[in-house]
Amino acid sequence: MAHALQKAANEARQHRLTQARTRELLSEILQSVNGEGLRMFTVAEWFDHFVKQKQKSRADKTALRHEQMMREFVEFLGYRARLNIAAITSKDIADFRDHRERLGLAPSTLNGDVAILSAAFNAASKQGHVSVNPCAAIEPIRDKVTARKATFTPEQVTALIKVANGDWPGLIRVAFYCGQRLGDCASLQWKQINLVGDIKTIRFQQGKTGREIVTVIHPELEKFLTSLRKQRKVVPLTSQSDEAYVFPSLAQQAGRNISPMSKAFRKLMARAGIRQHIIRDRNASGSSGRTVNGLSFHSLRRGFVSCLANSGVPEEIRMALAGHTSREMGQRYTHRELAIYREAVSVLPRI
Repeated sequence: MAHALQKAANEARQHRLTQARTRELLSEILQSVNGEGLRMFTVAEWFDHFVKQKQKSRADKTALRHEQMMREFVEFLGYRARLNIAAITSKDIADFRDHRERLGLAPSTLNGDVAILSAAFNAASKQGHVSVNPCAAIEPIRDKVTARKATFTPEQVTALIKVANGDWPGLIRVAFYCGQRLGDCASLQWKQINLVGDIKTIRFQQGKTGREIVTVIHPELEKFLTSLRKQRKVVPLTSQSDEAYVFPSLAQQAGRNISPMSKAFRKLMARAGIRQHIIRDRNASGSSGRTVNGLSFHSLRRGFVSCLANSGVPEEIRMALAGHTSREMGQRYTHRELAIYREAVSVLPRI
């Protein structure tokens, strides 16, 4: 131990003693005492280790998001990604965020980037690989954009349905009356729809989280789904009909990539004469970020929540119907609770 300390003192006199080198010397001392040195990670090694743990504990899309962010941060660091994880400072995080901001990314995306990196450094801190989380000193960026994303009026939804064809009119109805996301609506199967009994319901499987959300069917949507079931000759209580998709032509696309579906919906908006407004224009700023539109398919979900709020439906009921409910809670709904949700959904206008 004395020899190792002397070596450290000599390197310090020569101004060669870095934080990483100090850890190496301490590791040598520990190795000489019990035969096992300190386990040290480079930035690249730790992020690779962290992503593998996330793949075991998180949904696929969440794990992919973590993997993408770690990869981009390592690429940004360049040769410094080979340094010890403890060598990363708040300046590195701030520089990375500034680099991403110059690409034209939205403040919410940038703040999410830092949150993901912070999770990786928190894990490193818990295991003793870093003493301080460098992300803790980074203040979130405020969104300076004054324009906000909008919602569709009932008249606009009616216009969309009139110009749509194939499975699109039904998909738009489901999104408007249930407030669910594009991928979850397109992937809907008949087995998730209950058109029997006093209170009709749909159980959505959220693609990102795997959670199950229960929502009560509006009378107008019930009428449409009943008619569609007869038209498709879907026989209840058979394994084949249960597995069938409500919107088969769109379900195939939802399983791969919803971007083409989003583009198709924008074309429907144009045909319906609905004027689009731009919140953030990639071309105008000369950046490589994405253009953010004020209206999209997701506006149907925002419209659903807004209609409920404007009609005085309490926040907790709006949250439950929009999907902020776990699978376990959904399975524990009583008939009385579903009746309350049915009353809430009834405030939505007929289209």
